[in-house]
Amino acid sequence: MPEETFRTSPRRFDLIAFDWDGTLFDSTAIIVRSIQDAVRDLGGTVPTDEAAAWVIGMALPQALAHAAPDVPRERHTELGNRYRYHYLKRQDDVSLFDGVLPMLEGLRDRGHLLAVATGKSRRGLDQVLQMVQLRGMFHGSRTADETAGKPHPLMLQELMAEFDVPPERLLMIGDTTHDLEMARAAGCASVGVGYGAHSTQGFEALGPLCVASSVAELHRWLLQHA
Repeated sequence: MPEETFRTSPRRFDLIAFDWDGTLFDSTAIIVRSIQDAVRDLGGTVPTDEAAAWVIGMALPQALAHAAPDVPRERHTELGNRYRYHYLKRQDDVSLFDGVLPMLEGLRDRGHLLAVATGKSRRGLDQVLQMVQLRGMFHGSRTADETAGKPHPLMLQELMAEFDVPPERLLMIGDTTHDLEMARAAGCASVGVGYGAHSTQGFEALGPLCVASSVAELHRWLLQHA
């Protein structure tokens, strides 16, 4: 679509909310390894790569409880601390997926409000948003520890209230079924990405408008349809 045609076309979505890990940030592998190492440290049954990846996007306590069902509840705080320890050791090894920054800049230039809806903690999200290229990029954000973990819709409901955007004007983009379920529960449209934590096999039943196999494909779809 020609640039000028796009610029004069009405926007379908005023607010675009992105998941973080596995959608914008290439962190799936280190999250999986950090979960596995934390469970191993506490003597639990180490989850497979697939099982550890499945919980990505949930609030951390909920995610670790799913990933380590044989670790006693009274040790969950310790389990969370071990996860943070292993993740922090590796956090410098991850970065934005190629193409994410120009995609975000282009959406902002076209007047979209941008937000993050993530299972990360507020502290963890604020740390990564201090990256120079991301400062001031997002208009708003919600994290699991200050609202509710996915797939509960509270993150999106609060963002809609903050920006006075109705459900039909919000688009949620994520790499897990938790993201798509959250969007559906909030009455919002969604787009799935196939390069993150979850297999796309379960996406179709949740009704995403598109499942993008790369950031470049996602960017093209947004230019044409958002």
